[in-house]
Amino acid sequence: MKKIVIVFLLLTSSYSSFAGFLLLPMDEVSQQNHLKAYGVTYWVLAQNYKASWLLNYRGGSFLLPDTAEIRKECQIRGVSFEILTDSEAAQIQDEISSPSQNMETVILEKAPKIAVYTPKGKQPWDDAVTLVLTYAEIPFSPIYDEEVLSDGLLLYDWLHLHHEDFTGQYGKFYGSYKNTPWYIEQKRDAELLATQLGFSKVSQAKLAVSKKIRDFVIGGGFMFAMCSATDSFDIALSAEGVDICEPMFDGDPSDANYQSQIDYNQAFAFKNFILERNPNAYEFSDIDTTNKRAMIPMEKDYFTLMEYSAKWDPIPTMLCQNHTQLVKGFMGQTTAFDRELVKNNVLVMGECLINGEARYIHGERGKGMFTFFGGHDPEDYRHQVGDAPTVLDLHPNSPGYRLILNNVLFPAARKKKQKT
Repeated sequence: MKKIVIVFLLLTSSYSSFAGFLLLPMDEVSQQNHLKAYGVTYWVLAQNYKASWLLNYRGGSFLLPDTAEIRKECQIRGVSFEILTDSEAAQIQDEISSPSQNMETVILEKAPKIAVYTPKGKQPWDDAVTLVLTYAEIPFSPIYDEEVLSDGLLLYDWLHLHHEDFTGQYGKFYGSYKNTPWYIEQKRDAELLATQLGFSKVSQAKLAVSKKIRDFVIGGGFMFAMCSATDSFDIALSAEGVDICEPMFDGDPSDANYQSQIDYNQAFAFKNFILERNPNAYEFSDIDTTNKRAMIPMEKDYFTLMEYSAKWDPIPTMLCQNHTQLVKGFMGQTTAFDRELVKNNVLVMGECLINGEARYIHGERGKGMFTFFGGHDPEDYRHQVGDAPTVLDLHPNSPGYRLILNNVLFPAARKKKQKT
Protein backbone atom coordinates (compact mmCIF):
# COMPACT_ATOMS: atom_id res chain seq x y z
CA MET A 1 0.00 0.00 0.00
CA LYS A 2 2.91 2.36 0.72
CA LYS A 3 4.13 1.86 -2.85
CA ILE A 4 0.67 2.67 -4.23
CA VAL A 5 0.54 5.92 -2.24
CA ILE A 6 3.98 6.92 -3.53
CA VAL A 7 2.92 6.30 -7.13
CA PHE A 8 -0.22 8.42 -6.65
CA LEU A 9 1.77 11.25 -5.08
CA LEU A 10 4.23 11.29 -7.97
CA LEU A 11 1.45 11.33 -10.54
CA THR A 12 -0.40 14.14 -8.80
CA SER A 13 2.56 16.34 -7.90
CA SER A 14 2.38 18.53 -11.03
CA TYR A 15 -1.24 19.66 -10.94
CA SER A 16 -3.99 20.52 -8.53
CA SER A 17 -6.99 18.27 -9.16
CA PHE A 18 -8.58 15.77 -11.50
CA ALA A 19 -11.26 13.10 -11.34
CA GLY A 20 -8.95 10.11 -11.28
CA PHE A 21 -6.72 8.44 -13.84
CA LEU A 22 -6.66 7.63 -17.52
CA LEU A 23 -5.47 4.20 -18.59
CA LEU A 24 -4.11 3.83 -22.11
CA PRO A 25 -4.53 0.07 -22.59
CA MET A 26 -1.84 -1.51 -24.77
CA ASP A 27 -3.19 -5.03 -25.17
CA GLU A 28 -4.13 -6.42 -28.56
CA VAL A 29 -7.89 -5.81 -28.51
CA SER A 30 -8.40 -2.59 -26.52
CA GLN A 31 -6.08 -0.07 -28.17
CA GLN A 32 -7.02 1.27 -31.59
CA ASN A 33 -3.69 3.04 -32.11
CA HIS A 34 -0.74 1.68 -30.17
CA LEU A 35 1.80 3.93 -31.88
CA LYS A 36 0.03 7.20 -31.16
CA ALA A 37 -0.46 6.10 -27.52
CA TYR A 38 3.30 6.54 -27.10
CA GLY A 39 2.98 10.01 -28.61
CA VAL A 40 0.24 10.96 -26.14
CA THR A 41 2.36 9.70 -23.24
CA TYR A 42 5.36 11.70 -24.49
CA TRP A 43 3.11 14.78 -24.84
CA VAL A 44 1.90 14.34 -21.25
CA LEU A 45 5.51 14.31 -20.03
CA ALA A 46 6.30 17.38 -22.13
CA GLN A 47 3.44 19.19 -20.36
CA ASN A 48 5.26 18.55 -17.06
CA TYR A 49 2.93 15.83 -15.85
CA LYS A 50 4.23 12.47 -14.69
CA ALA A 51 3.00 9.12 -15.94
CA SER A 52 3.37 5.46 -15.08
CA TRP A 53 4.36 2.62 -17.38
CA LEU A 54 2.60 -0.52 -16.19
CA LEU A 55 5.03 -3.20 -17.31
CA ASN A 56 3.39 -6.44 -18.46
CA TYR A 57 -0.05 -5.14 -17.50
CA ARG A 58 -2.30 -5.43 -20.55
CA GLY A 59 0.56 -5.17 -23.00
CA GLY A 60 2.48 -2.47 -21.16
CA SER A 61 -0.26 0.08 -20.55
CA PHE A 62 0.25 3.71 -19.54
CA LEU A 63 -1.42 5.32 -16.52
CA LEU A 64 -1.91 9.07 -16.90
CA PRO A 65 -3.57 11.77 -14.82
CA ASP A 66 -7.16 12.46 -15.82
CA THR A 67 -7.46 16.01 -17.12
CA ALA A 68 -9.65 17.56 -19.78
CA GLU A 69 -6.66 18.45 -21.95
CA ILE A 70 -5.26 14.90 -21.86
CA ARG A 71 -8.65 13.41 -22.71
CA LYS A 72 -8.91 15.83 -25.61
CA GLU A 73 -5.42 14.92 -26.85
CA CYS A 74 -6.31 11.21 -26.81
CA GLN A 75 -9.51 11.89 -28.75
CA ILE A 76 -7.76 14.06 -31.34
CA ARG A 77 -5.07 11.42 -31.93
CA GLY A 78 -7.47 8.47 -31.95
CA VAL A 79 -5.97 6.81 -28.87
CA SER A 80 -8.19 4.54 -26.78
CA PHE A 81 -8.40 5.32 -23.07
CA GLU A 82 -10.31 4.16 -20.03
CA ILE A 83 -11.35 6.42 -17.14
CA LEU A 84 -10.42 5.04 -13.72
CA THR A 85 -11.44 6.14 -10.27
CA ASP A 86 -8.82 6.35 -7.55
CA SER A 87 -10.00 3.04 -6.11
CA GLU A 88 -9.86 1.30 -9.51
CA ALA A 89 -6.34 2.58 -10.09
CA ALA A 90 -5.39 1.40 -6.60
CA GLN A 91 -6.68 -2.08 -7.38
CA ILE A 92 -4.53 -2.22 -10.52
CA GLN A 93 -1.47 -1.06 -8.60
CA ASP A 94 -2.19 -3.63 -5.92
CA GLU A 95 -2.33 -6.39 -8.55
CA ILE A 96 0.92 -5.18 -10.14
CA SER A 97 2.69 -5.01 -6.76
CA SER A 98 1.85 -8.61 -5.87
CA PRO A 99 4.99 -10.79 -5.70
CA SER A 100 3.13 -13.45 -7.66
CA GLN A 101 2.74 -11.18 -10.71
CA ASN A 102 5.49 -10.54 -13.24
CA MET A 103 4.54 -6.86 -13.42
CA GLU A 104 5.99 -3.58 -12.26
CA THR A 105 5.17 0.12 -12.23
CA VAL A 106 7.82 2.46 -13.61
CA ILE A 107 7.46 6.22 -13.18
CA LEU A 108 8.05 8.29 -16.31
CA GLU A 109 9.36 11.66 -15.22
CA LYS A 110 10.54 13.84 -18.11
CA ALA A 111 10.22 13.85 -21.89
CA PRO A 112 13.65 12.95 -23.31
CA LYS A 113 15.29 15.24 -25.85
CA ILE A 114 15.60 13.28 -29.08
CA ALA A 115 18.10 13.59 -31.92
CA VAL A 116 18.13 11.64 -35.16
CA TYR A 117 21.47 11.35 -36.94
CA THR A 118 20.40 11.62 -40.55
CA PRO A 119 21.96 13.10 -43.69
CA LYS A 120 20.57 16.28 -45.15
CA GLY A 121 18.81 16.16 -48.50
CA LYS A 122 16.92 13.44 -50.29
CA GLN A 123 18.18 9.88 -49.83
CA PRO A 124 17.20 6.71 -51.74
CA TRP A 125 15.68 5.09 -48.67
CA ASP A 126 13.41 5.86 -45.75
CA ASP A 127 14.05 5.54 -42.05
CA ALA A 128 11.60 3.68 -39.83
CA VAL A 129 12.42 5.73 -36.74
CA THR A 130 11.81 9.12 -38.33
CA LEU A 131 8.60 7.72 -39.86
CA VAL A 132 7.23 6.54 -36.52
CA LEU A 133 8.36 9.59 -34.57
CA THR A 134 6.56 11.78 -37.08
CA TYR A 135 3.47 9.56 -37.03
CA ALA A 136 3.36 9.47 -33.22
CA GLU A 137 3.92 13.25 -33.14
CA ILE A 138 7.03 12.96 -30.99
CA PRO A 139 9.38 15.90 -31.69
CA PHE A 140 12.98 15.28 -32.70
CA SER A 141 15.94 17.23 -34.04
CA PRO A 142 17.80 16.04 -37.14
CA ILE A 143 21.57 16.31 -36.74
CA TYR A 144 24.52 15.18 -38.80
CA ASP A 145 28.31 15.23 -38.83
CA GLU A 146 28.72 18.96 -38.24
CA GLU A 147 26.58 18.97 -35.10
CA VAL A 148 28.06 15.75 -33.73
CA LEU A 149 31.65 16.90 -34.16
CA SER A 150 30.86 20.24 -32.50
CA ASP A 151 29.54 18.41 -29.40
CA GLY A 152 25.91 19.01 -30.25
CA LEU A 153 24.99 15.64 -28.74
CA LEU A 154 25.36 17.16 -25.29
CA LEU A 155 21.92 18.72 -25.79
CA TYR A 156 20.14 15.37 -26.12
CA ASP A 157 19.21 12.31 -24.10
CA TRP A 158 18.45 9.90 -26.93
CA LEU A 159 20.10 9.43 -30.31
CA HIS A 160 18.96 7.37 -33.27
CA LEU A 161 21.39 6.45 -36.02
CA HIS A 162 19.89 6.60 -39.50
CA HIS A 163 20.79 3.78 -41.91
CA GLU A 164 24.34 5.08 -42.10
CA ASP A 165 27.64 3.53 -43.19
CA PHE A 166 30.21 4.59 -40.62
CA THR A 167 33.06 2.78 -42.41
CA GLY A 168 33.34 5.23 -45.31
CA GLN A 169 32.30 2.70 -47.97
CA TYR A 170 29.11 4.53 -49.02
CA GLY A 171 26.77 1.82 -47.87
CA LYS A 172 28.52 -0.85 -49.96
CA PHE A 173 26.21 0.17 -52.83
CA TYR A 174 29.13 0.28 -55.27
CA GLY A 175 28.49 -3.05 -57.00
CA SER A 176 24.89 -2.30 -57.98
CA TYR A 177 24.58 1.49 -58.00
CA LYS A 178 28.00 3.01 -58.78
CA ASN A 179 26.72 4.54 -62.04
CA THR A 180 23.41 5.88 -60.70
CA PRO A 181 23.06 9.66 -60.23
CA TRP A 182 22.05 9.41 -56.57
CA TYR A 183 25.12 7.31 -55.67
CA ILE A 184 27.49 9.63 -57.51
CA GLU A 185 25.90 12.66 -55.84
CA GLN A 186 25.96 11.04 -52.40
CA LYS A 187 29.65 10.16 -52.72
CA ARG A 188 30.53 13.67 -53.93
CA ASP A 189 28.58 15.31 -51.10
CA ALA A 190 30.19 13.05 -48.48
CA GLU A 191 33.67 13.85 -49.75
CA LEU A 192 32.95 17.57 -49.80
CA LEU A 193 31.60 17.51 -46.25
CA ALA A 194 34.60 15.52 -45.00
CA THR A 195 36.94 18.10 -46.55
CA GLN A 196 35.00 20.98 -45.01
CA LEU A 197 35.30 19.28 -41.63
CA GLY A 198 39.08 18.97 -42.01
CA PHE A 199 39.45 15.33 -43.06
CA SER A 200 41.16 13.94 -46.15
CA LYS A 201 38.88 10.88 -46.32
CA VAL A 202 35.24 10.16 -45.62
CA SER A 203 36.27 7.14 -43.55
CA GLN A 204 38.30 9.42 -41.26
CA ALA A 205 35.36 11.78 -40.80
CA LYS A 206 32.98 8.91 -40.04
CA LEU A 207 35.44 7.46 -37.50
CA ALA A 208 35.60 10.83 -35.72
CA VAL A 209 31.78 10.94 -35.68
CA SER A 210 31.63 7.36 -34.37
CA LYS A 211 33.98 8.23 -31.53
CA LYS A 212 31.86 11.25 -30.57
CA ILE A 213 28.77 9.03 -30.51
CA ARG A 214 30.68 6.47 -28.45
CA ASP A 215 31.59 9.18 -25.95
CA PHE A 216 27.95 10.33 -25.84
CA VAL A 217 26.93 6.83 -24.77
CA ILE A 218 29.79 6.41 -22.31
CA GLY A 219 28.79 9.71 -20.71
CA GLY A 220 25.25 8.51 -20.05
CA GLY A 221 23.39 8.88 -23.34
CA PHE A 222 21.09 6.35 -24.93
CA MET A 223 21.72 5.24 -28.52
CA PHE A 224 19.36 3.32 -30.80
CA ALA A 225 20.38 2.02 -34.22
CA MET A 226 18.81 -0.07 -36.97
CA CYS A 227 19.96 -1.87 -40.09
CA SER A 228 23.45 -0.97 -41.37
CA ALA A 229 24.04 1.66 -38.66
CA THR A 230 24.47 -1.19 -36.17
CA ASP A 231 27.31 -3.29 -37.56
CA SER A 232 29.01 -0.48 -39.52
CA PHE A 233 29.26 1.57 -36.31
CA ASP A 234 30.98 -1.28 -34.46
CA ILE A 235 33.23 -2.01 -37.44
CA ALA A 236 34.31 1.64 -37.67
CA LEU A 237 35.27 1.75 -33.98
CA SER A 238 37.12 -1.56 -34.15
CA ALA A 239 39.08 -0.49 -37.25
CA GLU A 240 40.48 2.76 -35.86
CA GLY A 241 43.89 3.37 -37.43
CA VAL A 242 43.34 0.65 -40.04
CA ASP A 243 42.47 1.30 -43.70
CA ILE A 244 39.72 -1.18 -44.60
CA CYS A 245 38.49 0.76 -47.67
CA GLU A 246 39.36 -0.28 -51.22
CA PRO A 247 40.52 2.33 -53.81
CA MET A 248 37.05 3.03 -55.27
CA PHE A 249 36.02 4.29 -51.84
CA ASP A 250 38.99 6.35 -50.66
CA GLY A 251 41.49 6.54 -53.52
CA ASP A 252 44.18 4.23 -52.13
CA PRO A 253 44.56 0.52 -51.34
CA SER A 254 43.42 -0.98 -48.06
CA ASP A 255 45.99 -2.13 -45.52
CA ALA A 256 47.41 -5.58 -46.13
CA ASN A 257 46.02 -8.20 -43.73
CA TYR A 258 43.74 -5.61 -42.13
CA GLN A 259 41.54 -8.31 -40.61
CA SER A 260 44.30 -9.19 -38.13
CA GLN A 261 44.40 -5.56 -36.94
CA ILE A 262 40.73 -5.31 -35.93
CA ASP A 263 40.31 -4.49 -32.22
CA TYR A 264 37.06 -6.14 -31.11
CA ASN A 265 37.36 -4.54 -27.67
CA GLN A 266 36.36 -1.21 -29.20
CA ALA A 267 33.08 -2.59 -30.58
CA PHE A 268 29.90 -2.16 -28.54
CA ALA A 269 28.08 -5.37 -29.37
CA PHE A 270 30.00 -7.72 -31.64
CA LYS A 271 33.08 -9.93 -31.45
CA ASN A 272 35.23 -12.11 -33.72
CA PHE A 273 33.57 -10.93 -36.94
CA ILE A 274 35.20 -11.23 -40.35
CA LEU A 275 35.03 -8.24 -42.68
CA GLU A 276 33.79 -8.55 -46.26
CA ARG A 277 36.74 -7.61 -48.51
CA ASN A 278 34.86 -7.68 -51.82
CA PRO A 279 33.92 -4.06 -52.68
CA ASN A 280 31.15 -5.30 -54.98
CA ALA A 281 29.43 -7.26 -52.20
CA TYR A 282 26.47 -5.57 -50.53
CA GLU A 283 27.71 -6.60 -47.09
CA PHE A 284 30.06 -5.33 -44.38
CA SER A 285 30.91 -8.52 -42.50
CA ASP A 286 29.62 -11.89 -41.36
CA ILE A 287 27.77 -10.24 -38.46
CA ASP A 288 24.73 -9.91 -40.72
CA THR A 289 22.73 -13.05 -41.54
CA THR A 290 20.93 -11.77 -44.67
CA ASN A 291 22.81 -14.15 -46.98
CA LYS A 292 22.28 -17.10 -44.63
CA ARG A 293 18.48 -17.04 -44.57
CA ALA A 294 17.56 -19.45 -47.39
CA MET A 295 15.71 -21.65 -44.90
CA ILE A 296 13.40 -18.83 -43.75
CA PRO A 297 10.55 -18.08 -46.18
CA MET A 298 8.72 -14.78 -45.72
CA GLU A 299 5.57 -16.40 -44.31
CA LYS A 300 7.60 -18.11 -41.56
CA ASP A 301 9.90 -15.21 -40.74
CA TYR A 302 9.18 -14.31 -37.12
CA PHE A 303 11.28 -13.59 -34.05
CA THR A 304 10.44 -14.10 -30.40
CA LEU A 305 10.77 -11.48 -27.68
CA MET A 306 12.40 -12.62 -24.47
CA GLU A 307 10.55 -12.45 -21.18
CA TYR A 308 12.24 -10.87 -18.17
CA SER A 309 11.38 -10.32 -14.54
CA ALA A 310 9.64 -6.94 -14.47
CA LYS A 311 10.50 -6.40 -10.81
CA TRP A 312 14.15 -7.41 -11.07
CA ASP A 313 14.98 -6.47 -14.67
CA PRO A 314 12.77 -3.49 -15.58
CA ILE A 315 15.12 -2.21 -18.30
CA PRO A 316 14.84 -5.11 -20.78
CA THR A 317 11.22 -5.55 -19.70
CA MET A 318 10.47 -1.97 -20.78
CA LEU A 319 12.25 -2.44 -24.08
CA CYS A 320 10.25 -5.61 -24.83
CA GLN A 321 6.76 -4.34 -23.96
CA ASN A 322 4.29 -5.44 -26.60
CA HIS A 323 0.90 -6.97 -27.21
CA THR A 324 2.55 -10.10 -28.66
CA GLN A 325 5.78 -12.00 -28.06
CA LEU A 326 5.95 -13.18 -31.67
CA VAL A 327 6.93 -10.38 -34.06
CA LYS A 328 7.09 -10.78 -37.82
CA GLY A 329 10.56 -10.39 -39.29
CA PHE A 330 11.69 -7.97 -41.98
CA MET A 331 14.79 -7.64 -44.13
CA GLY A 332 17.43 -4.95 -44.45
CA GLN A 333 21.03 -4.52 -45.49
CA THR A 334 21.71 -5.76 -41.97
CA THR A 335 18.73 -8.01 -41.32
CA ALA A 336 19.84 -9.76 -38.13
CA PHE A 337 22.97 -10.61 -36.19
CA ASP A 338 24.76 -13.96 -35.99
CA ARG A 339 24.17 -14.84 -32.35
CA GLU A 340 27.63 -16.41 -32.06
CA LEU A 341 29.16 -13.01 -32.80
CA VAL A 342 27.22 -11.09 -30.13
CA LYS A 343 29.34 -10.29 -27.07
CA ASN A 344 28.53 -12.24 -23.91
CA ASN A 345 27.67 -9.10 -21.94
CA VAL A 346 25.02 -8.01 -24.46
CA LEU A 347 21.38 -9.04 -23.93
CA VAL A 348 19.63 -10.75 -26.81
CA MET A 349 16.05 -9.52 -26.38
CA GLY A 350 14.64 -10.93 -29.63
CA GLU A 351 15.77 -13.99 -31.53
CA CYS A 352 14.96 -16.27 -34.45
CA LEU A 353 15.99 -19.76 -33.39
CA ILE A 354 15.58 -21.22 -36.88
CA ASN A 355 18.68 -19.42 -38.11
CA GLY A 356 20.54 -18.67 -34.87
CA GLU A 357 19.75 -14.96 -35.25
CA ALA A 358 19.69 -12.17 -32.72
CA ARG A 359 17.24 -9.53 -34.00
CA TYR A 360 17.01 -7.13 -31.08
CA ILE A 361 19.90 -6.60 -28.62
CA HIS A 362 20.75 -4.26 -25.77
CA GLY A 363 23.86 -3.41 -23.80
CA GLU A 364 25.66 -0.91 -21.61
CA ARG A 365 28.74 1.16 -22.34
CA GLY A 366 30.10 3.33 -19.58
CA LYS A 367 27.18 5.16 -17.99
CA GLY A 368 24.98 4.85 -21.07
CA MET A 369 23.09 2.21 -23.01
CA PHE A 370 22.50 1.14 -26.59
CA THR A 371 19.97 -0.95 -28.49
CA PHE A 372 20.51 -2.46 -31.95
CA PHE A 373 17.51 -3.60 -34.01
CA GLY A 374 18.15 -5.57 -37.21
CA GLY A 375 16.23 -4.86 -40.40
CA HIS A 376 15.02 -1.79 -42.27
CA ASP A 377 11.24 -1.34 -41.84
CA PRO A 378 9.04 -3.48 -39.56
CA GLU A 379 6.08 -3.23 -41.95
CA ASP A 380 7.89 -3.52 -45.30
CA TYR A 381 9.40 -7.00 -45.55
CA ARG A 382 11.95 -6.29 -48.27
CA HIS A 383 12.25 -2.52 -48.72
CA GLN A 384 14.08 -1.72 -51.96
CA VAL A 385 15.93 1.43 -52.98
CA GLY A 386 13.35 3.84 -54.36
CA ASP A 387 10.33 2.18 -52.76
CA ALA A 388 7.66 4.46 -51.31
CA PRO A 389 7.75 4.99 -47.54
CA THR A 390 5.45 2.96 -45.32
CA VAL A 391 2.09 4.57 -44.54
CA LEU A 392 1.73 4.03 -40.81
CA ASP A 393 -1.97 4.84 -40.86
CA LEU A 394 -2.23 1.31 -42.24
CA HIS A 395 -0.21 -0.15 -39.35
CA PRO A 396 -1.25 1.69 -36.15
CA ASN A 397 -0.81 -1.47 -34.05
CA SER A 398 2.54 -2.64 -35.44
CA PRO A 399 4.49 -4.75 -32.88
CA GLY A 400 7.78 -4.01 -34.65
CA TYR A 401 7.26 -0.26 -34.54
CA ARG A 402 6.26 -0.57 -30.88
CA LEU A 403 9.77 -1.84 -30.12
CA ILE A 404 11.21 1.37 -31.58
CA LEU A 405 8.90 3.52 -29.45
CA ASN A 406 9.73 1.53 -26.31
CA ASN A 407 13.27 2.78 -26.78
CA VAL A 408 12.10 6.36 -27.32
CA LEU A 409 10.24 6.47 -23.98
CA PHE A 410 12.83 4.45 -22.08
CA PRO A 411 15.05 7.44 -21.11
CA ALA A 412 12.03 9.05 -19.39
CA ALA A 413 11.92 6.27 -16.82
CA ARG A 414 13.30 6.43 -13.33
CA LYS A 415 16.01 3.82 -13.59
CA LYS A 416 16.47 0.80 -11.38
CA LYS A 417 19.61 -1.26 -11.55
CA GLN A 418 18.97 -4.47 -13.47
CA LYS A 419 19.96 -7.77 -11.94
CA THR A 420 20.51 -9.93 -15.03
